[in-house]
Amino acid sequence: MAAIRHSSPAPVAQQRGFVIRPFHVVGLIALVYIALTLWRSGGDPMKFALVGTRYDPGLPGGTWGYDGQFAYQIARDPLGAPRFLDVPAYRFQRILYPLIAGAWAFGQAWRVPWTLIAVNWLALVAGTWFTEEILAGRGASRWYALSYGLFGGLMMAVRLDLTEPLAYALAQAAVLSYERKQMRGAAGLLALAALTKETTLLIAAGFLLSLALSRRWRDLIEWAVIVGAPFIALQVLLRVWLGEWGVGSGGAMATPFEWIPYRGLWSLAAINARAFALIALIIAPIALLPGLAALVAALRDLARRDVHPFVCILLVNALVIPFTPQSTLREPLGMLRFIVGLVAAVIAWGAYRPSRRALNYSLLWIATLALAINESQLPG
Repeated sequence: MAAIRHSSPAPVAQQRGFVIRPFHVVGLIALVYIALTLWRSGGDPMKFALVGTRYDPGLPGGTWGYDGQFAYQIARDPLGAPRFLDVPAYRFQRILYPLIAGAWAFGQAWRVPWTLIAVNWLALVAGTWFTEEILAGRGASRWYALSYGLFGGLMMAVRLDLTEPLAYALAQAAVLSYERKQMRGAAGLLALAALTKETTLLIAAGFLLSLALSRRWRDLIEWAVIVGAPFIALQVLLRVWLGEWGVGSGGAMATPFEWIPYRGLWSLAAINARAFALIALIIAPIALLPGLAALVAALRDLARRDVHPFVCILLVNALVIPFTPQSTLREPLGMLRFIVGLVAAVIAWGAYRPSRRALNYSLLWIATLALAINESQLPG
């Protein structure tokens, strides 16, 4: 089995004076989006969390709200939050984002809605910068980082107090640390990412697959322990405290991962053919077709005995797409959130190959920002 192939990062030229970079653009656009949302809501930051009356104050038949409400409840009062959560253990496994926001609030509940917004804005900007550095280190243009920073799944996650911006910022930091030969640091960052959102374990799985195929058994064991031990410890704690494990495919009304490829999509046709056609029209170009193309590209590289982590990360994130739960597929926003890892993997792989075609195609994901413009399309 061939060893992991490395290409030497290209030197980055020193530039003087202020230079506009992708993370500046992303940060500014996100600030405008945040300001516009606050203006629409009369300056109320709670409109980001979308708290449903079904959970707080607990009205039967009340509004559902959206996932950001659970991060808000945990950040505001971790010990008292379970009664306001749909599936407490599942929500608590995504602990890092609300813990940081709660810590920044310094015990003042009224600050929590603001710190949730601030943490996510900073995480989005930082994640874009990490992506820039990954690209530049491989000699690719930094501006392809806009595919990450302006991706609708991340921008709307900022709008809705969701965990993706911080989780994938940590994951991108881990990838960058690996590129800079900081192996244990990369594993540690992936451990933190997993404690923010469990889907980032797909990125960790890509690294572990690369190590296994390279027969680097000692590194494989070390990474598995560093990344997995905190996550497993949290699961045990949740089991003891709340009586259930956190791992699963979703909260209330969620369906499990499918066993038959694309069954989650085709089963929608039996329920409502018109809804199926509309959903397929939306998710096919943003998720299904890119996922299939990524899967073919990764398998082709593996057939050539290229087991670089970027190849394996692309493979794992593409391979999970056909088995996506129906409950995720039927919600365009949920699907956008689910494929953040695929977007990041395509960008990194495109820089590694290098493949200008992949990088150029990644820019099409910026079009998903259109889903954030119409507030009536957001959950409520």
